[in-house]
Amino acid sequence: MNAVPDTTPDPAPDRTSAIAAYWDAAAATFDEEPDHGLRQEHTRAGWARLLSSWVPRAPADVLDVGCGTGSLALLLAEAGHRVTGVDLAPQMVAQAEAKLAAAGLAARFLVGDAGAPPTGQEQYDVVLSRHLLWTLPDPRAALRAWAARLRPGGRLVLVEGRWRESGQGGTPYVAGAGSLPWDGGITAADLAAAVRPLAARLHVEPLGDASELWGGPVTDERYALIAHV
Repeated sequence: MNAVPDTTPDPAPDRTSAIAAYWDAAAATFDEEPDHGLRQEHTRAGWARLLSSWVPRAPADVLDVGCGTGSLALLLAEAGHRVTGVDLAPQMVAQAEAKLAAAGLAARFLVGDAGAPPTGQEQYDVVLSRHLLWTLPDPRAALRAWAARLRPGGRLVLVEGRWRESGQGGTPYVAGAGSLPWDGGITAADLAAAVRPLAARLHVEPLGDASELWGGPVTDERYALIAHV
């Protein structure tokens, strides 16, 4: 299969540090958003149902890139999967570790670049990413790296959208965010075009009308793209 062309320069170290600092600062209140903390039972149940349809029967090895505070990792661990989470922000990882520990569940969390996960030669049945690609300096390289982490027949599960707003809680994102390739998100059609050379087959599931997932109605494009490698 042909690789996706990569014309984006490597991120500058100060950009990476700024991105980590932004999400570190957001960690304490991140779970206050309904679709982040999954504190409402119907929201939690909705995400659990979707994950069960996207991820093979347990136990599967799942790499959760940009895991944030670990809400999806928790659902996966509850379902019996072996989860590794990666996030650039140490405070996000600390929240995720505490969340799983409080539930008496096991998962491994690593601080590192979600676009190039620090997991060595390990391979997985699923690589899961939610609302991450718009934050990455080189999302196309990340897609290639994630596909390379999958076992034959593995799945990329990408929960994405094209956002009306990119910041969290009205806080401006890092300086220069406007130059990020997919700042503000990416449409399903454009993401499918980027992933198609890496996949044997893929499909898109629209999620914008599923208000229970988001804590209420949304007006922007939201979807899941599931690609079989």
